[in-house]
Amino acid sequence: MLSLRPAVPADAPLILQYIRELADYEREPEAAVATEADLQRYAFSEHPLVKVTMAEWDGQPAGFALWFLNFSTWEGKPGIYLEDLFVRPAFRGKGIGQALLRHLAALAVKEGWTRFVWQVLDWNTPAIEFYEAHGARVMRPWLTCRVEGEALVKLAGDAG
Repeated sequence: MLSLRPAVPADAPLILQYIRELADYEREPEAAVATEADLQRYAFSEHPLVKVTMAEWDGQPAGFALWFLNFSTWEGKPGIYLEDLFVRPAFRGKGIGQALLRHLAALAVKEGWTRFVWQVLDWNTPAIEFYEAHGARVMRPWLTCRVEGEALVKLAGDAG
């Protein structure tokens, strides 16, 4: 059946494959430029910046959740930011996505963290409905801001 476990360094190639499969699903395969070395550095170093939870179904790789802590200045406590949640199509409908969400929610409750946040593409109706069915509130008044590439370099200017 279902098994959830923390990722280990040997999982980096599989995590990278999941990231690429998710990018394909989200219609941006060319945007997934992460490497195994990136994952080793940021997920499996002495001071990792991200954590990964692996999902296996009957011993078969089924999906993952990649997450990290954020911080609410208003509440004065950390929370979980879920960067990626992906279940391979062959394993959907088995409760794996729900189990990953519940696992992370339980971790947040256990640790006394106050929030569990993620983003979903506005066209991804099945995901929106899934998340709302599990108690998520889509924060429609909030808009994501991103600075990257040349705009990031320009914004940094000589500050660094």
